[in-house]
Amino acid sequence: MPMELRPLRRRLGLRKSGAGYVGKVGDRAVIATATGIGTALAGSATARLLDAVDVEWVVVVGITGAVDDTPIGALVLPEHVVNGADGSVYRPTPLRIGDAHGTIWTTDELLTDPAVHADLRSRGVVSLDMETAAIAKVCDQSGVAWSVVRAISDRVGDGTVNAEIAGLTHSDGTANPAAVARYLVRHRDALPRLARLATGAKLAADQAANAAIMAVSRSIKS
Repeated sequence: MPMELRPLRRRLGLRKSGAGYVGKVGDRAVIATATGIGTALAGSATARLLDAVDVEWVVVVGITGAVDDTPIGALVLPEHVVNGADGSVYRPTPLRIGDAHGTIWTTDELLTDPAVHADLRSRGVVSLDMETAAIAKVCDQSGVAWSVVRAISDRVGDGTVNAEIAGLTHSDGTANPAAVARYLVRHRDALPRLARLATGAKLAADQAANAAIMAVSRSIKS
């Protein structure tokens, strides 16, 4: 989403270019782009990027929802990523910023059932997202190395995010002002809840961006 891309743009001073935002980390050229929400958009955006640019390494950066009580802002560096739709498993290239652990579960569904969360935890799943497995599939098919750095923005089991909340955002990740206005009319006491979500998302996006920049910097020095 654009809000996940923003801290990377600011920290690295990236400038707009045809395929995204370009700049450098040390002497390594980087390009950053938002994929949109969901596996279809993420897969197609990744394929377009790899067709347009000679890419050595893809790093997925952004936010993710915890299936347990992991603190907001905590980094998630998974050992595996699973596509919940078909069970396919992907293994990211390890990063030199911490030990990988657990699994990210990618799904286009909003999973709110506590029984489902418990089942996922029993499988070693630490968090949910909607894009990483689709990006991993395209990268693997293209022979391009990929890694993932995400950070916890919310907890899926606390009821903070539901279908109504999810509907406040367009598929490209930008806010839907009309939907937000209608939601606040229906839920006049919801502003503090939305503010907490926004604060958590910003913290997570900042943490993920900082960690991704560190990972790329350390790869240059190795």
